[in-house]
Amino acid sequence: MDEANDEAGGTRAGPAGPYERLGVLARQQVEVADGFRHVELFTMQGLLTVLWHGPVEADRAVIMLGGAMGGLLGPADGLYHDVGVALAEQGIATFRVSYRTPNDFGRCVHDALAVADVAARQGAQRFVTVGHSFGGAVAVQLGMALGDHAGGVVTLATQSAGCEDADGLAGIPMLLVHGDRDEILPAFASEVVHGLAGGHGELVIVPGAGHLLAEAGAELRERLVTWIPAHLGRA
Repeated sequence: MDEANDEAGGTRAGPAGPYERLGVLARQQVEVADGFRHVELFTMQGLLTVLWHGPVEADRAVIMLGGAMGGLLGPADGLYHDVGVALAEQGIATFRVSYRTPNDFGRCVHDALAVADVAARQGAQRFVTVGHSFGGAVAVQLGMALGDHAGGVVTLATQSAGCEDADGLAGIPMLLVHGDRDEILPAFASEVVHGLAGGHGELVIVPGAGHLLAEAGAELRERLVTWIPAHLGRA
Protein backbone atom coordinates (compact mmCIF):
# COMPACT_ATOMS: atom_id res chain seq x y z
CA MET A 1 0.00 0.00 0.00
CA ASP A 2 1.14 3.52 -0.70
CA GLU A 3 2.08 5.67 2.26
CA ALA A 4 -0.68 7.79 3.74
CA ASN A 5 -0.47 11.54 4.22
CA ASP A 6 -1.32 11.31 7.91
CA GLU A 7 -1.26 8.76 10.73
CA ALA A 8 -4.97 7.91 10.69
CA GLY A 9 -5.58 6.91 7.11
CA GLY A 10 -4.95 9.57 4.52
CA THR A 11 -5.16 9.18 0.78
CA ARG A 12 -3.64 6.85 -1.75
CA ALA A 13 -3.77 6.23 -5.46
CA GLY A 14 -5.58 3.29 -7.04
CA PRO A 15 -8.75 1.35 -6.12
CA ALA A 16 -10.51 2.08 -2.86
CA GLY A 17 -9.21 -0.06 0.00
CA PRO A 18 -10.90 -1.04 3.28
CA TYR A 19 -10.11 2.35 4.82
CA GLU A 20 -11.69 4.32 1.94
CA ARG A 21 -14.75 2.10 2.01
CA LEU A 22 -15.42 3.13 5.60
CA GLY A 23 -16.52 6.51 4.26
CA VAL A 24 -14.81 8.45 7.03
CA LEU A 25 -16.54 11.80 7.52
CA ALA A 26 -14.07 13.16 10.06
CA ARG A 27 -11.26 11.93 12.29
CA GLN A 28 -9.58 13.05 15.48
CA GLN A 29 -6.33 11.95 17.04
CA VAL A 30 -4.71 12.74 20.37
CA GLU A 31 -1.33 11.56 21.64
CA VAL A 32 -2.29 10.45 25.13
CA ALA A 33 1.30 9.67 26.09
CA ASP A 34 4.58 9.13 24.32
CA GLY A 35 3.97 6.31 21.84
CA PHE A 36 0.27 5.97 22.71
CA ARG A 37 -2.43 7.52 20.50
CA HIS A 38 -6.23 7.66 20.65
CA VAL A 39 -7.82 7.79 17.19
CA GLU A 40 -11.52 8.32 16.37
CA LEU A 41 -12.96 7.79 12.88
CA PHE A 42 -16.51 9.07 12.38
CA THR A 43 -18.64 7.26 9.79
CA MET A 44 -22.34 7.07 8.91
CA GLN A 45 -22.35 3.56 10.42
CA GLY A 46 -20.89 4.63 13.74
CA LEU A 47 -17.67 5.61 15.48
CA LEU A 48 -14.58 3.46 14.96
CA THR A 49 -12.15 4.01 17.84
CA VAL A 50 -8.55 2.80 17.87
CA LEU A 51 -6.00 2.90 20.68
CA TRP A 52 -2.58 2.74 19.06
CA HIS A 53 0.53 1.69 20.98
CA GLY A 54 4.07 1.82 19.68
CA PRO A 55 6.04 3.39 16.84
CA VAL A 56 4.03 5.08 14.09
CA GLU A 57 6.09 3.48 11.32
CA ALA A 58 6.52 0.04 12.88
CA ASP A 59 7.00 -2.76 10.36
CA ARG A 60 5.29 -5.26 12.70
CA ALA A 61 1.76 -4.80 14.02
CA VAL A 62 -0.85 -6.51 16.16
CA ILE A 63 -4.60 -6.00 15.67
CA MET A 64 -6.57 -6.70 18.90
CA LEU A 65 -10.31 -7.26 18.73
CA GLY A 66 -12.98 -7.34 21.40
CA GLY A 67 -16.11 -9.42 21.85
CA ALA A 68 -19.70 -8.98 20.71
CA MET A 69 -20.19 -6.01 23.02
CA GLY A 70 -17.06 -4.27 21.76
CA GLY A 71 -14.59 -2.74 24.15
CA LEU A 72 -10.88 -1.97 24.09
CA LEU A 73 -9.40 -3.69 27.14
CA GLY A 74 -9.85 -7.31 26.12
CA PRO A 75 -10.25 -10.13 28.66
CA ALA A 76 -8.23 -10.89 31.81
CA ASP A 77 -8.50 -7.44 33.42
CA GLY A 78 -7.03 -5.28 30.68
CA LEU A 79 -4.92 -7.84 28.84
CA TYR A 80 -4.88 -5.85 25.60
CA HIS A 81 -3.55 -2.70 27.26
CA ASP A 82 -0.78 -4.49 29.12
CA VAL A 83 0.34 -6.49 26.08
CA GLY A 84 0.23 -3.36 23.90
CA VAL A 85 2.50 -1.51 26.32
CA ALA A 86 4.94 -4.43 26.51
CA LEU A 87 5.09 -4.91 22.74
CA ALA A 88 5.67 -1.20 22.14
CA GLU A 89 8.90 -1.57 24.09
CA GLN A 90 9.95 -4.12 21.46
CA GLY A 91 9.17 -1.77 18.57
CA ILE A 92 5.89 -3.49 17.69
CA ALA A 93 2.73 -1.45 17.08
CA THR A 94 -0.55 -2.61 18.62
CA PHE A 95 -3.98 -1.42 17.46
CA ARG A 96 -6.86 -2.00 19.89
CA VAL A 97 -10.10 -1.77 17.93
CA SER A 98 -13.53 -0.66 19.16
CA TYR A 99 -16.04 -1.58 16.44
CA ARG A 100 -18.48 0.81 14.78
CA THR A 101 -21.32 -1.68 15.26
CA PRO A 102 -20.50 -4.41 17.79
CA ASN A 103 -21.92 -7.85 17.02
CA ASP A 104 -22.35 -7.02 13.31
CA PHE A 105 -19.89 -9.58 11.98
CA GLY A 106 -19.47 -8.17 8.48
CA ARG A 107 -18.88 -4.61 9.68
CA CYS A 108 -16.55 -5.75 12.45
CA VAL A 109 -14.40 -7.67 9.97
CA HIS A 110 -14.38 -4.56 7.76
CA ASP A 111 -13.28 -2.45 10.76
CA ALA A 112 -10.39 -4.84 11.41
CA LEU A 113 -9.37 -4.76 7.74
CA ALA A 114 -9.51 -0.96 7.69
CA VAL A 115 -7.25 -0.70 10.74
CA ALA A 116 -4.79 -3.15 9.18
CA ASP A 117 -4.94 -0.99 6.04
CA VAL A 118 -4.00 2.08 8.09
CA ALA A 119 -1.13 0.19 9.74
CA ALA A 120 0.16 -1.01 6.37
CA ARG A 121 0.17 2.51 4.98
CA GLN A 122 2.44 3.49 7.84
CA GLY A 123 4.87 0.67 7.07
CA ALA A 124 3.52 -2.49 8.71
CA GLN A 125 4.31 -5.58 6.68
CA ARG A 126 3.76 -8.39 9.15
CA PHE A 127 0.72 -8.85 11.41
CA VAL A 128 -0.62 -10.95 14.25
CA THR A 129 -4.37 -10.82 14.87
CA VAL A 130 -5.84 -11.35 18.35
CA GLY A 131 -9.52 -11.73 19.20
CA HIS A 132 -11.61 -12.56 22.26
CA SER A 133 -14.94 -14.42 22.04
CA PHE A 134 -16.82 -13.00 19.00
CA GLY A 135 -13.57 -11.23 18.17
CA GLY A 136 -11.83 -14.57 17.76
CA ALA A 137 -13.86 -15.17 14.60
CA VAL A 138 -13.03 -11.64 13.42
CA ALA A 139 -9.33 -12.36 14.03
CA VAL A 140 -9.59 -15.57 11.99
CA GLN A 141 -11.18 -13.74 9.05
CA LEU A 142 -8.60 -10.94 9.24
CA GLY A 143 -5.76 -13.46 9.33
CA MET A 144 -7.05 -15.13 6.18
CA ALA A 145 -7.48 -11.77 4.44
CA LEU A 146 -3.90 -10.77 5.31
CA GLY A 147 -2.56 -14.00 3.81
CA ASP A 148 1.22 -13.95 3.48
CA HIS A 149 1.37 -10.84 5.68
CA ALA A 150 -0.13 -12.76 8.63
CA GLY A 151 2.44 -14.02 11.10
CA GLY A 152 -0.14 -15.60 13.37
CA VAL A 153 -3.69 -15.66 14.72
CA VAL A 154 -4.54 -15.77 18.43
CA THR A 155 -8.05 -16.60 19.65
CA LEU A 156 -9.13 -16.26 23.28
CA ALA A 157 -12.33 -18.08 24.30
CA THR A 158 -13.44 -17.85 20.68
CA GLN A 159 -16.81 -18.65 19.21
CA SER A 160 -16.88 -21.06 16.28
CA ALA A 161 -19.50 -19.17 14.25
CA GLY A 162 -17.69 -17.19 11.56
CA CYS A 163 -14.78 -19.65 11.50
CA GLU A 164 -16.34 -22.22 9.17
CA ASP A 165 -13.75 -21.47 6.47
CA ALA A 166 -10.79 -21.48 8.88
CA ASP A 167 -9.01 -23.96 6.62
CA GLY A 168 -7.96 -20.80 4.80
CA LEU A 169 -5.45 -20.29 7.63
CA ALA A 170 -3.32 -23.18 6.38
CA GLY A 171 0.31 -22.28 6.97
CA ILE A 172 -0.51 -19.42 9.36
CA PRO A 173 0.47 -20.20 13.00
CA MET A 174 -2.38 -20.27 15.50
CA LEU A 175 -2.73 -20.10 19.27
CA LEU A 176 -6.17 -20.95 20.67
CA VAL A 177 -6.76 -20.44 24.41
CA HIS A 178 -9.97 -21.36 26.23
CA GLY A 179 -11.01 -21.89 29.85
CA ASP A 180 -12.59 -25.21 30.77
CA ARG A 181 -15.12 -23.36 32.97
CA ASP A 182 -16.23 -20.85 30.34
CA GLU A 183 -19.79 -19.93 31.28
CA ILE A 184 -20.65 -18.46 27.84
CA LEU A 185 -18.81 -20.47 25.20
CA PRO A 186 -17.64 -24.00 25.98
CA ALA A 187 -14.03 -24.95 25.34
CA PHE A 188 -15.40 -27.22 22.64
CA ALA A 189 -15.83 -24.08 20.48
CA SER A 190 -12.06 -23.62 20.33
CA GLU A 191 -11.63 -27.32 19.67
CA VAL A 192 -14.00 -26.99 16.71
CA VAL A 193 -12.09 -24.02 15.30
CA HIS A 194 -8.83 -25.89 15.77
CA GLY A 195 -10.27 -28.75 13.76
CA LEU A 196 -11.71 -26.47 11.08
CA ALA A 197 -8.26 -24.94 10.68
CA GLY A 198 -6.85 -28.37 9.93
CA GLY A 199 -5.66 -29.17 13.44
CA HIS A 200 -2.53 -27.05 13.16
CA GLY A 201 -1.49 -24.58 15.79
CA GLU A 202 -1.50 -24.77 19.58
CA LEU A 203 -4.73 -25.40 21.51
CA VAL A 204 -4.50 -24.50 25.21
CA ILE A 205 -7.37 -25.39 27.57
CA VAL A 206 -6.87 -23.54 30.88
CA PRO A 207 -8.17 -25.40 33.95
CA GLY A 208 -10.53 -23.38 36.10
CA ALA A 209 -10.74 -20.36 33.79
CA GLY A 210 -13.99 -18.67 32.78
CA HIS A 211 -14.93 -16.69 29.69
CA LEU A 212 -12.89 -13.62 30.63
CA LEU A 213 -9.86 -15.80 31.43
CA ALA A 214 -9.19 -13.70 34.54
CA GLU A 215 -7.82 -16.75 36.31
CA ALA A 216 -5.11 -17.01 33.63
CA GLY A 217 -4.19 -13.33 33.39
CA ALA A 218 -0.52 -13.63 34.34
CA GLU A 219 -0.04 -16.71 32.17
CA LEU A 220 -1.69 -15.04 29.18
CA ARG A 221 0.41 -11.90 29.46
CA GLU A 222 3.62 -13.89 29.62
CA ARG A 223 2.60 -16.17 26.77
CA LEU A 224 1.44 -13.42 24.38
CA VAL A 225 4.43 -11.14 24.99
CA THR A 226 6.61 -14.10 23.97
CA TRP A 227 4.45 -15.76 21.29
CA ILE A 228 3.58 -12.64 19.29
CA PRO A 229 7.13 -11.32 18.69
CA ALA A 230 8.34 -14.84 17.92
CA HIS A 231 5.78 -15.17 15.14
CA LEU A 232 6.12 -11.65 13.82
CA GLY A 233 9.87 -12.07 13.38
CA ARG A 234 11.34 -9.33 11.25
CA ALA A 235 9.07 -7.98 8.52
